[in-house]
Amino acid sequence: MVLAKDRLIIKGARQHNLKNIHLEIPREKLVVFTGVSGSGKSSLAFDTIYAEGQRRYVESLSSYARQFLGQMDKPDVDVIEGLSPAISIDQKTTSRNPRSTVGTVTEIYDYLRLLYARIGRPHCPNCGKPISQQTVDQMVDTLLGMAEGTRIQVLAPLVRGRKGEHEKVFEEIRRGGYVRMRVDGQVMDVTNESPALDKKRKHTIEVVVDRLVIRPDIGRRLADSLETATGMTGGIVTIDVVGGEELLFSQNFACPDCGISIDEPQPRSFSFNSPFGACPACTGLGNNSEFDPALIVDRTESLDDGALVPWSHSTQQYFHNMVDALCRQLGIKKDVPLDQQDPRFTEILLHGYPEGKVRFQYENMYGQRKWYEVVYEGAIKQLERMYRETSSDSIRDQLAEFMTTRPCPACGWARSTPIRSRSRKPGCRSGMASSILSSTAAP
Repeated sequence: MVLAKDRLIIKGARQHNLKNIHLEIPREKLVVFTGVSGSGKSSLAFDTIYAEGQRRYVESLSSYARQFLGQMDKPDVDVIEGLSPAISIDQKTTSRNPRSTVGTVTEIYDYLRLLYARIGRPHCPNCGKPISQQTVDQMVDTLLGMAEGTRIQVLAPLVRGRKGEHEKVFEEIRRGGYVRMRVDGQVMDVTNESPALDKKRKHTIEVVVDRLVIRPDIGRRLADSLETATGMTGGIVTIDVVGGEELLFSQNFACPDCGISIDEPQPRSFSFNSPFGACPACTGLGNNSEFDPALIVDRTESLDDGALVPWSHSTQQYFHNMVDALCRQLGIKKDVPLDQQDPRFTEILLHGYPEGKVRFQYENMYGQRKWYEVVYEGAIKQLERMYRETSSDSIRDQLAEFMTTRPCPACGWARSTPIRSRSRKPGCRSGMASSILSSTAAP
């Protein structure tokens, strides 16, 4: 029997209320089953097609693995041809949890994380080059696969495109006892005098670790030279092929040009609900709630009439007395609407007045009147501290009325952690980059 490759063939489906159904479904297409309630849509999709696909997948596993998985019964159907392992997305109720998305609720995101971790091909978010990992043995195999008689140089790049005179680098090369080096593409002997480099230009300095001719018997020497080069540079080695194109190898999951390195991709690396994958700025929520100046200040009102909205009905006098003292110090009239005053005063009310301290008197809860001299930090910082330090849910809910949700500036709703460079290569850029989710899955 020849299995169908371009379609799914179902013959004699009698599961539940299906009446000996025969049909063909094209593969790699979005197919929708429609019909009135009770017509057999779920019986065909879930109880027949999915059940048989899942059953075949479980049967392909070892007996040890099958004991941890629920074995599904064979559906009432004569023949199903062209069926691959299947997954189902169950219908579930919605959730108000901010960490829930369509992908997490339906659990399809679990399969996507596994897909990215297993067959994803990470790429550098700066230059777009693939980020891969190679062992010394793999490097040796690649080089021994060249035509016999090919001449190569094993180079250890100590500086790559970095400005400066690099006197210390040349001194390290001399102390290492090396005979040759390549500076900006020119091979030269190592002498007691360092080459004169323009400190305003970018330079590349590489040590010539070994010079070889490709033959079947140089495997051991080649491996030793590669290990020496990678040990000097943290995992990077350049192969200068005489008369051919240069090769660049890396032992790390790292971009050899930009220095961005990542851990080996794992499913948790792609989960915004895991500390290993969540954006540290928003903890995986994709947005940040912050106090909105437009909700805090009513510019059409004066301070006496409640221009600072969160304190318009407050009985706490500490902040009111501090604002009164600030107005006296700046010569501001409290009975004049804010939109009729200098706009800079509104900015001071919101963001603080660091130029000087404000002196005012306040009567505490014990009836003691004391003089205070403090820096006015602004209404926004005052509200942020209240929101952060309060243990009352009702107060937090009241303060939330003056907040606005905005996209996280670090991830821009992506929720996932940016890549951070774990090691600084000489002359390489480091720091924030885009998410590892820019990886592409292999076909």
